[in-house]
Amino acid sequence: MQWHTADCVTPGLDLLSTSTRNTRWMQATEKCRKTAMTITKQIIAEKIAAYLHHELTLAQLVDWAETALMDGELDENQTEQLAAVLARLGVADVRAFGLTWEDCEDTLHQLGYAARVEVAAA
Repeated sequence: MQWHTADCVTPGLDLLSTSTRNTRWMQATEKCRKTAMTITKQIIAEKIAAYLHHELTLAQLVDWAETALMDGELDENQTEQLAAVLARLGVADVRAFGLTWEDCEDTLHQLGYAARVEVAAA
């Protein structure tokens, strides 16, 4: 899951005594609000593309999909479709399901994207 944080840095915190540091840390963390990034078709397509480009392992894609499904804020206009896609990606590490090129291609198509292969000299 991707998080955005704001106002979470307390300059000079390491220079304070332990009790003062703890108090300042608690005050700083109260200001620090984590807000979940809304999961959209584009974000899912980007994760699949990262997997296909070997920027993410299958395990990382599966972990992301499971976390996004459990904790993510899905685009409210497409909740059912996005949840189905995330659920499918979340079981891709199970032998019975797997994740083939065709699966990625079909999933991207469901999301309104197309996969293209580019071959270049090594």
